[in-house]
Amino acid sequence: MNQVIAALQWLADGANWSGPGGLLARTWEHLWYTALALVVGAVVAVPLGMYIGHTGKGRTFAVGVSGAVRALPSLGLLTLLAVSMGLGLGWAVVPSTIVLALLAVPSLLAATYSGFDQVPDDVVDGARATGFSELQIVGRVELPLALPLMVGGLRAAALQVLATATISAYLGLGGLGRFILDGLSVSDYPRMLGGAIAVGGLALAVDGLILVVQRLVVPRGVHVAVGPTDA
Repeated sequence: MNQVIAALQWLADGANWSGPGGLLARTWEHLWYTALALVVGAVVAVPLGMYIGHTGKGRTFAVGVSGAVRALPSLGLLTLLAVSMGLGLGWAVVPSTIVLALLAVPSLLAATYSGFDQVPDDVVDGARATGFSELQIVGRVELPLALPLMVGGLRAAALQVLATATISAYLGLGGLGRFILDGLSVSDYPRMLGGAIAVGGLALAVDGLILVVQRLVVPRGVHVAVGPTDA
């Protein structure tokens, strides 16, 4: 309990919030690493998920790949990429982004193809019967109906990536993981615990924000579950 109180006092100290190594700057760095990984993961997962959901082809492949990616040890893969790529500190963000993006892909992929797959066949057939092209069906019928579930997948992916982005500190990058790693090196446990609390608080804030977005994108008259999606 004493360590928790000390960590809260560390968080309440304004001196720990200012400067390039302060909590505010590290939080923005952490959000940047998370956002970059989510964008890269979405570029891969969303088009593939849309294709699978629309055509019904490749579901077994997607499930297999998602399961394999989930099984990868993030820290081990980060170390392997950093060593094999031989990148200097200025480019350490590359292996970090690759690892975090791989972590985001399964949730984004599963949510996208599940969202498209749950669109009723009669709705799609009706759109096709009225003369919609396949591209129009995807963009104007399936995508709006699948969007709430897709945002749910984004919510799950964001939490996973944000929590794991602390490992970026092992490559000398910033983010809230710096407080955990730097505190460990000098046995500064209040700083370590304060950094962990900051990560948890940031995760809750991001989760709440995406939950609001998820509710806003639900089409009128459509009811969907708004819990994190990880199909």
